Amino acid sequence: MTGPRGQALSVEGVAAGYGKVQVLWDVNLHAAPGEFVAIVGANGAGKTTTLRAVSGVVRPQAGRIVLGGRDVTRAAPSEIVAAGLGHVPEGRELFAQMTVRENLMLGAAMRPDARAAAERTLARVYDLFPRLQERALQLAGTLSGGEQQMVAVGRALMSLPSVLVVDEPSLGLSPRMTQTVFSALQAVNADGVTVVLVEQNVSLSLRLAHRGYVLENGQVVREGSGADLLADPAVRAAYLAL
Repeated sequence: MTGPRGQALSVEGVAAGYGKVQVLWDVNLHAAPGEFVAIVGANGAGKTTTLRAVSGVVRPQAGRIVLGGRDVTRAAPSEIVAAGLGHVPEGRELFAQMTVRENLMLGAAMRPDARAAAERTLARVYDLFPRLQERALQLAGTLSGGEQQMVAVGRALMSLPSVLVVDEPSLGLSPRMTQTVFSALQAVNADGVTVVLVEQNVSLSLRLAHRGYVLENGQVVREGSGADLLADPAVRAAYLAL
């Protein structure tokens, strides 16, 4: 089954949760090709569950998810990666006893092309994050939190995704390292990759995003351009303490 034309990612009426605990209720959102979309909301609003449903880690109880025109609602996570999704999870989830390079190359495991092509993608990742090339043979578990986040983003990029979903990339990072990671996401988006970002820093994420969604209690309660949401009195009062 195919999905709506013109959308890189479409989440349509999705309900999802964990066991008997429902977290998402009729969530609808979309991202066009090359768009930068932010999903914001309080802790427990369902932001991470939304990304997990998109990547197949959590199976939707209702609704459907369409990636690049293909219905992936019931697809396995590996199939969704092969269809063009890259997922940077909250907490990074690196292999601490493997090197930086080994962690990055794991991201290319699903690619059918030659190793030489993966090496070219690796070179692009090193362009985005020069420090990773310097640390290529270092164990991932010995890196700083910011460096580990670079590896997590780079690993997702190694699969050459058309859509990159990123969960709380600034968590635990210094302002300087946060800016480094966000600058890389902007560069990836400028290359034509659709970026869907869940981020605790509401002001920063909405300033960067073309559009945004506000989740509350597992439902989308507001949507609009990043600028419009930043100017929304309710958003400012709830998330910016203004």
